[in-house]
Amino acid sequence: MLRFLPLKLGRLYRCLKLLLVVGLFVVLLMNTHNLFASFQKNELTDRRFINLNKCPACFGTSWCRKFMNGQVSFETWGRLRFLDVFNVKNVYFAQYGEPREGTRRVVLKRLGSNQELAEIDQKICKRATGRPRCDLIQAMYKTEFARINGDVRLLTPDVVEGWSDLVHCPSQRLLDRVVRRYAETKDSGSFLLKNLKDTERMQLLMTLAFNPEPLVLQSFPSDEGWPFAKYLGACGRVVAVNYVGEELWSFYNAPWEKRVDLARQLMDIAEQLTNNDFDFALYLLDVSFDNFAVGPRDGKVIVVDAENVLVADKRLIKQNKPENFDVWYESRFEECDREACLSFSKDALCSRVTVDHNYYAICQNLLSRYATWRGTTGGLLHDPPAHIAKDGQLETLLDECTKPKKRYGRYQAAKELREYLTQLAASSAAATAR
Repeated sequence: MLRFLPLKLGRLYRCLKLLLVVGLFVVLLMNTHNLFASFQKNELTDRRFINLNKCPACFGTSWCRKFMNGQVSFETWGRLRFLDVFNVKNVYFAQYGEPREGTRRVVLKRLGSNQELAEIDQKICKRATGRPRCDLIQAMYKTEFARINGDVRLLTPDVVEGWSDLVHCPSQRLLDRVVRRYAETKDSGSFLLKNLKDTERMQLLMTLAFNPEPLVLQSFPSDEGWPFAKYLGACGRVVAVNYVGEELWSFYNAPWEKRVDLARQLMDIAEQLTNNDFDFALYLLDVSFDNFAVGPRDGKVIVVDAENVLVADKRLIKQNKPENFDVWYESRFEECDREACLSFSKDALCSRVTVDHNYYAICQNLLSRYATWRGTTGGLLHDPPAHIAKDGQLETLLDECTKPKKRYGRYQAAKELREYLTQLAASSAAATAR
């Protein structure tokens, strides 16, 4: 009887697949009128659709003229509203056009699910009126977002500490950088809060508390060599960022030489975010194949989801000298039954000068045999060529980087792994050139 179980499961799977197709077809028939209307109308010019009517409880207005002029429009599937049920993260692909530059692809984000956005509205109303529903615009002026008014000269750590990962342990130097580089104001360049309009201050603080990804992209811009997507602007509760390319997951089964190059870049990102001339350590707390993308032309790996980035100021740590600040911190490997899980202590990340978290996160969740994603295991460097597998050096370095056996072993393994991947990439490039 057990022999027939796979056959029955196969038939069940085919039946479910057929039912899904039929169901989707029925939905299409029921929404025929809406379907044609969706293709005819550019909903990104609708103030309510992009939640511009909720400002200053929004993320900015710098791109509103472009939205209202119809310069930004959804790509084909993004126009179909009944498909939004599958788009939980509210991330859309769109076309942005300039008369002299032509059109290019951009990514639009609502920075949260519909439920998360509804919850932030409820929180604002409860803080202002004690009720879950209210006039959101009036309520904003009764929250902590409005109490930091024009009389306050600086945005200080004691006000925003713990609001989000970006400011879990903020320094004054970091906050000055965030305010000075804030892109949702015409008068950017000053770290003084008083130079921002009341609505701009509230939008900045709202973004900082709800989802600080836009502020990460602005404070550590790609134009200066940081490995993040380029921030373009916002209108209401829709943020526009530059389209980078296909997600890293698309390269899981790419040729070995390509995967080696991507792995090398990932380790370089881990190093850059950990040790840089600015003495800011940017720790990636959410590392998965979906949070990185690869440029189609230059093949460059970029971080495309920067919501969960904790920034620690090494200069402040050295200055304050908390307990064990100069003792190297080792992230602890832990088995878990979920995909892309990490073990870390935010307090430790904030109080140590030398931390191996980024090496650990990249090795465990992306490169090593411990990496699991969408039902697969083996990591980006799975199935190496026979001569590399036989040598054993790659597997040894990946294991030590993920689950070190020696004290501080991950630091040395990460260093050697970067060098080894660089050698492999150079060898592949030389072989291709011949």
